[in-house]
Parts: sequence; structure tokens; C-alpha cells
Amino acid sequence: MALPAPDLDDRRFQQLVDDAKRMVQQRCPEWTDHNVSDPGVTLIESFAFMVDQLVYRLNRVPDRNYVKFLELMGVTLFPPVAARADVTFWLSAAQADTVPVPVGTEVATLRTSAQEAVVFQVTEERQIVACEVEQVGSFTEPNDYRDHSAELEARQPFACFDNPPKPDDVLMIGLSQAVPGCAVLLNLDCHIEGVGVDPRFPPLSWEAWTGESWAPCELERDTTGGLNRGGEVVVHVPRGHTVSVISRLRAGWLRCRVIPPLADQPFYAASPTVSAVSAVTIGGTTAATHAELVFDEIIGLSEGVPGQRFSLRRSPVVPTSQPTTVQVAGGSGWDEWTSVPSFADSHPDDRHFMLEASAGEVLFGPAVRLRDGTIRQYGAVPPKGAPIRIPSYRTGGGKRGNVKSKEISVLKSSMPYVSSVVNRRAASGGVDGETLDNAKVRGPIAMRTRNRAVTVEDYEELAREAAPEIARVRCAPAGSEGVEAGAVRVLVVPAVEQDGRLQFEQLIPHDDTLRRIAEHLDARRLIGARVLVEPPVYQGVTVVARVRARPRTSAATVQEAALDALYRYFDPMVGGAEGRGWPFGRAVHVGEVYSCLQRVPGTEFVEDALLFAADPVSGQRGEKADRIELSEHALVFSFEHSVIVEES
Repeated sequence: MALPAPDLDDRRFQQLVDDAKRMVQQRCPEWTDHNVSDPGVTLIESFAFMVDQLVYRLNRVPDRNYVKFLELMGVTLFPPVAARADVTFWLSAAQADTVPVPVGTEVATLRTSAQEAVVFQVTEERQIVACEVEQVGSFTEPNDYRDHSAELEARQPFACFDNPPKPDDVLMIGLSQAVPGCAVLLNLDCHIEGVGVDPRFPPLSWEAWTGESWAPCELERDTTGGLNRGGEVVVHVPRGHTVSVISRLRAGWLRCRVIPPLADQPFYAASPTVSAVSAVTIGGTTAATHAELVFDEIIGLSEGVPGQRFSLRRSPVVPTSQPTTVQVAGGSGWDEWTSVPSFADSHPDDRHFMLEASAGEVLFGPAVRLRDGTIRQYGAVPPKGAPIRIPSYRTGGGKRGNVKSKEISVLKSSMPYVSSVVNRRAASGGVDGETLDNAKVRGPIAMRTRNRAVTVEDYEELAREAAPEIARVRCAPAGSEGVEAGAVRVLVVPAVEQDGRLQFEQLIPHDDTLRRIAEHLDARRLIGARVLVEPPVYQGVTVVARVRARPRTSAATVQEAALDALYRYFDPMVGGAEGRGWPFGRAVHVGEVYSCLQRVPGTEFVEDALLFAADPVSGQRGEKADRIELSEHALVFSFEHSVIVEES
């Protein structure tokens, strides 16, 4: 695709004539005959015609030359990136058979009078598998499995954990089969025996066995109050859940584990008891993308000449984890052609093509005349008259797809037994296509790197090139903190459309993003360099403050504004003094808390502020400190701030 070149002067012939006539009225008021028959008007039109030709030539320089130079360097506009979201399909009732959610199922946001619906398509097939409870047991000591199946059959209560419970005691639930990516409803008949805990915040963790380790399950709801009364527990089982053998019993295992309590968190004084357990599958979660999938599109017939160019019906083409291919009809069926970034290494028999994703165009190799007069063909030429098609590609994308949580609620495709759909987290990763102004800035950088990763800046620029959806990237070279000799760490922070307060899970880049960056850098790194692409280390920060509000000011309003200010200031993407993201490795000072809170509207003064280091994974909080040090390549993350506002 040719980059769009701006016009330096957009005036045309008639505009030049009109401008000249207006000048005549100002400078020569005695000239009143402006009809086309007047000889003076004829001269004006003649000059306007010549100026129009000059303007036409002027518009070819200098910006046009600059853009053409970028084209010669191979700089093309980045296509938009499609936002991704996990969507959960809820069944109208538990089913005895598996309910499939096929690829291509369409879901969307609600269409309003002011905004069109944003449509997502499912990209990962999900089987909502029916299940039931087959095994129930517990571990109070390692390798000491206690089978409670007989007690359940007799409806006799049994203790879930040791008496008194201790951390890492577990209640084991074996399902009839694995339910990867599904939502499981557990009905438990519990008795009020596990006293001592806060039923709104019990020290329990639900986990699923993936064949290699125990992965956490996301808790949708728990009406048992920490296994203290009869109720329901709904958990979202991770995608890696599998059937395994534990203590000679084969099942799809889930477990409820007692975790160490946080500071000031009540703990069990006695073990909860259970007399009945049942399970059904009520939903499933799968991945969806803000892009439309197009199948088997015929893009044209080959003319049998080099350098052919074909346009797709839909553009732009959204990058995906699977490379786009082209098929050309041959004697034995459809022959597959491979996409390449350039034809520089293509031989005359190589079935290669280039895809200009932003314009939605397919290019085949040119024939180039060399210095000695010979003609070299770069890439094969499709046979004359052969139909050319693309098996599949995705189109759409853009920042518009970064919708908030619970906004995807419309099921556009007909699906039996499904009552509703929802995205439990905000969609992320959507980026608009690159603008010409950005490409003009990127051109000199591309010339400096020459598509090779040598310096720290090269690694960072190439990482952004491979994944435009990332918000921040930092290269930690060998010799810096935590990086051994011969290695390079590329730390990636994903772009997140913040829906309220940032969740720690949103800071973990998508596996596809990490893979694309790693492959892109691996092809451009120096020989012997080992590249690691991963998220940075996040240091949790908890602020506990007491603020006095101004007279006649709502304490609740000041509290909400103060919390928003803290969460925004200690944010890895929009935090810091300049609002461009917390600087890597910068320490946190308690004085910044006072400054941040004092700027909150309605604040009279800050009476006290305490700063704590926290682990965003385990939730454990350290001792109060005036200064929290960060490692060289770490970022901060706001973790459960607390602000008390006193009225004047």
C-alpha cells in the first residue's frame, strides 16, 4: 500500500480564479466587468491554469518525497490490533450432554442510539462438559488421603480439615471428568462448625489440578460463608484442567485449600463439616476477538505476470497467531503459498507472497533487471488464469474493542441451552491502525536499527514493532540487576483499558503477545544472545491514610476521590509524577502519599499516612515503612489502599 501523501497546497483552478477576482475588487475597484468575455478575466484564467500546474508539482515535494523514501525503506503502516476478551456462556440449566461453543460464535455489546454494537467472535472452541462428583476426600498431612465417599453416601457429616485447621489443609473433590474452562456449581450441605472466620472473607483458595500443578480457580460466588452453612460455590476452572490419578483415584480434581491468613484476618478455630456435595457444569469461558473471520475469499485470477497485486474485499487484516496463507489453484488442487516480510531471499520457484495488512493487499514477487542485463524473478508467479483465494483472515480491530467488563451481553449467534453471555473482565489489546505522522517518526528509527537488535533501544523498538498493543517495554541488558551474562530480558507491560481499579491479572501479557515478540526478536538478535520476554516484577504498595475533609464537604466523596488518586498515582501505566507510568526501579516515598492526597478536592489536610509493601500474588503485607525500594527493573502496583476521612 502506498502511504498517503499530504497536499502542500490544496487549491484548485476555480479557487485560484475566485481569489484573483476578489483581489481585483480590492485593488482595482474601477474594474467592474468580471464576465468570462472580458480580456482581463481571460488573463486571470490563463494565470490560474499555470499556477494550478505549479501547485500540482509542488504537492509532490517535500513531504511526498519523504513518504516515498519511507516506502523505499520498506516502511508500511501498522494495521490495527484486535482487542481480546474472555467471555463466559451461562447455560439456562445444567445439561446431561456436552454443549459446544464453536469458533465463530458472535457476541456483542448492547447497541444504543448513540453507539453501534461492538461485535466479538469466538476464537477458541469450548466444550461445556457435564460432570458430577465421584470422589470426596481430604488431606490434613502430606500423603495422608482420607476418603469420605462412604460418609457422604450415609449422609454423615465429616470434618473438611484438621481440628483445629492449619494452613494447607485441603478438601478434595473428584469430578467424573475434566471440565477445562468451565464454570462448575458446587452444592454443599455444611454445618456451622468452622467458627472464628469472617464468612465474607474466609482464608480459603479453590484450585484445580492441571496435570503438573494446582492452578487457582476464579471464585464467582460463595454463599456458604467459608463452608459454614449450606449453599453454593461457583468456580471457574482453568483451561488446563485434566483427569489425573491422586491417591490411586482417577478423577478431575478440584480442591479447597486453607491458606495462611493475612494480617488481622480471622482464622478457623474449628474445622467446618460437610454432609453432602454435588456438582454440575453451568457455563464455560472462552476467548473472543474483536474481529470478523472471513473464509475462502477468491481475490482474483492470475494474469501470469510478475508483480501482481490483489485487493481483499475487507481491510485491514488483523494480525493473528496463525500466519495468513494464500492458495492458488493447480492441477492437483489448491497449492498453498507462504507469506514473507520481503522478497529479498525468495528464489524463482519459491511460492511466496507479501501481505500488506493495513491496505488489505496481496503482492506476488516482481521481476528485476540486474546490472548485467539479466532478469531475476523474486518468488514464483501464479499460473495464468489460476484462481487465487485466501482460506481465512480476520478483519476489524481497533481501540474501540477495549470495552469495559460486563458490556458484552448480547448473543448474536443462535445457541441452544445458553441463556446469557458476559465478559467478566474488560477487553484489552485493541489498538488503532498507525497514522502517517507516526510512520514518519518511526522511519528514521527503523533506518538506525536496520532491523537488527544490538542496543537496548533496538530491542525496545523492535518489541513495539512486533506487538503494537503493548503499553510499555523495557530492555534489561546483561550485567544489570537479575540478568546474567549473555542474556537480555525484555519486560513487557500490556495496554489495558482501565475499567475502574486495575487488577493484577490485567498486567500479565497475553501468551500470543509474548510469543510474537520472542519470535520477532529471535530472528534479529546477535548470535549468542539469549532473549527472555516476560512481564516485569511488580512491587505491591498499600497506603493507609487518615484525611480531614473541608467543612460542608461529603466525606464519602472525598474518600472515593482520594482512593482514585492513590490508585492512579501508583499505577504502572498512567502513574508517577508525570502521569506516563511509574518509572522502572523508582523507590516509593511516604511523602508522595501526602502530596497526592493533599491535591484531592475537598481535602483540608492529611493527618497521617502509612506505607506498606505488599505481595500482589499472595496478598501478604509487610511492615510499615517511609520508603519502599524497588529493584532496578520493577514497577509498582496499588494493592488495597485504605483511606479514612473525618469530617470537620
